[in-house]
Amino acid sequence: MAEPKKLFIKTYGCQMNVYDSERMAEAMGGEGYVQTARVEDADMILLNTCHIREKAAEKVYSELGRFKPLKAENPDLKIGVAGCVAQAEGEEIMRRQPLVDLVVGPQAYHRLPDLAAKAATGAKALDTDFPEEDKFEHLNARPKAKRGPTAFLTVQEGCDKFCAFCVVPYTRGAEVSRPAARVLSEARDLVGRGVREITLLGQNVNAYHGHDKGLAGLIWALAEIDGLERIRFTTSHPNDMDDALIDAHGTCEKLMPYLHLPVQSGSDRILKAMNRKHTAESYIRLIERIRAARPDLLLSGDFIVGFPGETEQDFADTMALVETVEYGQAYSFKYSARPGTPAAEKQAVPTEVADERLQTLQALLSRQQHDVQNRMVGRRAKVLFEKPGRLEGQMVGKSEHLHAVHVHAPEAERGDLVSVEIVESAANSLAGRLITS
Repeated sequence: MAEPKKLFIKTYGCQMNVYDSERMAEAMGGEGYVQTARVEDADMILLNTCHIREKAAEKVYSELGRFKPLKAENPDLKIGVAGCVAQAEGEEIMRRQPLVDLVVGPQAYHRLPDLAAKAATGAKALDTDFPEEDKFEHLNARPKAKRGPTAFLTVQEGCDKFCAFCVVPYTRGAEVSRPAARVLSEARDLVGRGVREITLLGQNVNAYHGHDKGLAGLIWALAEIDGLERIRFTTSHPNDMDDALIDAHGTCEKLMPYLHLPVQSGSDRILKAMNRKHTAESYIRLIERIRAARPDLLLSGDFIVGFPGETEQDFADTMALVETVEYGQAYSFKYSARPGTPAAEKQAVPTEVADERLQTLQALLSRQQHDVQNRMVGRRAKVLFEKPGRLEGQMVGKSEHLHAVHVHAPEAERGDLVSVEIVESAANSLAGRLITS
């Protein structure tokens, strides 16, 4: 019996790309491929790319250059580029890096087996279309192997917001929601294979409309699945945080008290330039309503500093918003232009100014994160164990608030949901003690 072909996938960027990589692996599994963690052993290499970070395309070309010796040793090796850089660059990838055999955009990866078959003949294979068919329904069914206790589940893709700095509407397309029945079927399958926590994914997930009651309706339907203990969702837009979703945070026990709700800036002038269509005040009032519904909510956010035209006062407004809201976790970035977006044509803030502002903001966000973690000490938390820790007898899992928690629990297994007392706060994690009675 011939040995199976081996597939190496490197995933960049967000959780949606992690989910997409899983599905691509499953699609190629139906063609006789098994995954390998060693790129040197691969018969096919796929880079599942992200276009959000600075110089994303150049980093992909640099990575591809490192594969030249592998291609020289194994002329039958096939190399593919998938994801958002593939969508944005298209044929340019093959022109600049001839060793690439196939390029597939994020909305067409269900066609990956056909592209791989074409590449196997020696032809170049390219598909960056936005097909009308539902890619999820054309993928092979997930294999019935046992899963870890947590899983991502994409329910919505694309974005119609057209923020001035963002390439997502151009690389992922318009907002599309998966029908609730299909999401629920996939969720039940995941739970049947050991998953106890599901994170619903979307570029603008709270704009989900595949259920007649929106994302809140989907969450309540998921909450009825026996064995599914926890539900999360990311990433959201403030303008789509409706009353039903706010209410669900206060009333649905399986919806965890963690919310990632990017604001990007605390300056109304910059928010308008970003085309965010909300104000700092409306965002703050929204947070007050959500926290009224769920007082123990941990809030996460995104911030961009150095956006074109940002003044010292604009930055001061951002710092003031952060002080007002208090974030338990946040992601902050220095603005970098994305070709084809409206903001890319504007005069950038000097690099040294943007660097200094980013360091100042990150110091504040770090202090807030540590303050929130420190207040957890002495409190009880429910921890879902995901893997063994570095120390003997130690397990690591996530709390309701998505904190990583280390616990000495030599009898525990992956997937156990246990009560702990938080006894210590470290830089980016907590330590807990099992509560046995």
